[in-house]
Amino acid sequence: MKNTMLEYAKKLDDQDALGMYRDEFYIQRNIIYMDGNSLGLLSKRAEKSVLTLLDSWKQYGIDGWTQGEHPWFYFPETLSEMCAPLVGALKDEIIITGSTTANLHQLVASFYRPEGVRTKIVADELNFPSDLYAISSQLALHGFDAEENMKLVKSRDGFTLQEEDIIKAMTDDVALIVLPSVLYRSGQVLDIEMLTKAAHERNIIIGFDLCHSIGSVPHELDKWDVDFAFWCNYKHVNGGPGATGGLYVNRKHFGGKPGLAGWFGSDKEKQFDLSTHMIPAADASAYQIGTPNILSSAPLLGSLKMFEEVGIDAIREKSLKLTDYMMTLIELVLGEYNFVIANPRESVKRGGHIFLVHEEAARICKALKVHQVIPDFRSPNGIRLAPVALYNSFEDVWKTVQILKMIMEEELYKKYENKRDVVA
Repeated sequence: MKNTMLEYAKKLDDQDALGMYRDEFYIQRNIIYMDGNSLGLLSKRAEKSVLTLLDSWKQYGIDGWTQGEHPWFYFPETLSEMCAPLVGALKDEIIITGSTTANLHQLVASFYRPEGVRTKIVADELNFPSDLYAISSQLALHGFDAEENMKLVKSRDGFTLQEEDIIKAMTDDVALIVLPSVLYRSGQVLDIEMLTKAAHERNIIIGFDLCHSIGSVPHELDKWDVDFAFWCNYKHVNGGPGATGGLYVNRKHFGGKPGLAGWFGSDKEKQFDLSTHMIPAADASAYQIGTPNILSSAPLLGSLKMFEEVGIDAIREKSLKLTDYMMTLIELVLGEYNFVIANPRESVKRGGHIFLVHEEAARICKALKVHQVIPDFRSPNGIRLAPVALYNSFEDVWKTVQILKMIMEEELYKKYENKRDVVA
């Protein structure tokens, strides 16, 4: 068929309005990088931003906090304004700070207010375990047993969640809900608007983990009236390993005290009064705790400039075309090799990656790496492949599927153990 030919992939690349951005990234020669949903690639702009912030340290020393092109004291707010369009929020509802788990701790500490029979926190069994660990520890701080008070919504198929099952879990004993926007294994996009509306009808606070959607899927947090959200910036946002995370607090909650207070959550006009009585900032900045990690935030300056230029809607459009094309090729080229496409097929329900299930998944991933395709293995039998709109091409997708075919046809995966490496 025509769409299985390399010429067809090249034609799609010729028509790609975002193709020029591929040259913005450091792509190793002959490597096909399909793991941008775990760690995005370094861009030249991000590299330049790091050097710029390093230079401000070199030039100004301590005065870098208030001098130079990007004064450090206001740097989190600078990045927050740039990030706001990615989540559909006002700039003062966002703060670039902390890490995913630290921000989740802050938000649960701030919004979990058990009272009477309302003691439970709803989460889901498919969520990334780090979120569940944090929720469990927050319950323990209140003297509650997670086995009884963390209400995990079950999956019917082991890969996806049904919104109706989540809504059924919103009972009168629930005080808080924390869910992913996109499931990290299957890439399912949850209906945030529907779930938020249902939670509020039951007087329950609800928040979302955007780690696997930000930079890949558009959000309208204000329009949907979400209470809070949190995320990392090293996946689709390409902020680098350990990049500073972000959080969102709906402005209707402004004026409340953060659960975990720290001096960088102070009103900036009062912060250096060093009073023993903290005066929190009047916006999302109040949820900061410690001094900003300037060098871990620096790459975001360059990366977010690209998002400003391109726009998240254009990124989403190309992302869906890439994953649609990959699914088509998998079905046409790999049909005899027992791969199961376990991510949702519908565009509205699919995030930025493909999730393949195969009993030899760990071995196949090792073989892919040897043949210069970088995938992501998820235990026990999942292969995630993420063609990223800003730097992957349709030819990358075509080559990946052809290499997969070769590995299966020649049984090259049998050279490797069917178990994950230390870091999967």
